[in-house]
Amino acid sequence: MIGERLCLDFANTAGWHNGDNPNEWLINYEKLLAWSRHAEILNTSQEKALLEKARRHSDQAEKALEEAIELREAIFRLFRSIATGKKTDTFDLAILNKYFTKANYFAEIIPRDGEFALTFQRGEDQLNCMLHPIVKSAIDLLLSGKLNRVKLCEGDPCGWLFFDSSRNKSRRWCTMADCGNRAKARRFYHRKK
Repeated sequence: MIGERLCLDFANTAGWHNGDNPNEWLINYEKLLAWSRHAEILNTSQEKALLEKARRHSDQAEKALEEAIELREAIFRLFRSIATGKKTDTFDLAILNKYFTKANYFAEIIPRDGEFALTFQRGEDQLNCMLHPIVKSAIDLLLSGKLNRVKLCEGDPCGWLFFDSSRNKSRRWCTMADCGNRAKARRFYHRKK
């Protein structure tokens, strides 16, 4: 979870996403549930209930997984375009808007700690319920006025996206321990050579 925004972490559920052969991590519905639990979208009891429902309705679980991947790819392409200064594709916005409309059906405002919050509790029994907060995160980021802080890891072909919350906007890597160290090692090798 290095993206610092839920939607960017979701876009990072494929390894080497910017290369020719991305490594798919959401290989089945169970993996989608496990990631959603890890991202704290679902709690343990929700994950268990959805897994039981998925076993009874495997065709619906497969459709939910397909929707998740469609949404993830649209979010990835959209924010990669923003991070690299390229024009965004209206196709990707159309996909995001489609899921935004679906999520809004389950959205409701509730009181929380003396304030109000947007929640999707009405739809928590839906097999694709984990997509609703992801869509909200993407919309919130798009409307935040801080798109200049969305970056693509410079470690080619990593392709992971992140929100640069550093004071001087100087973050370059998904993590220093991974792509950052690889880049340092390459520079060192070329200097010695």
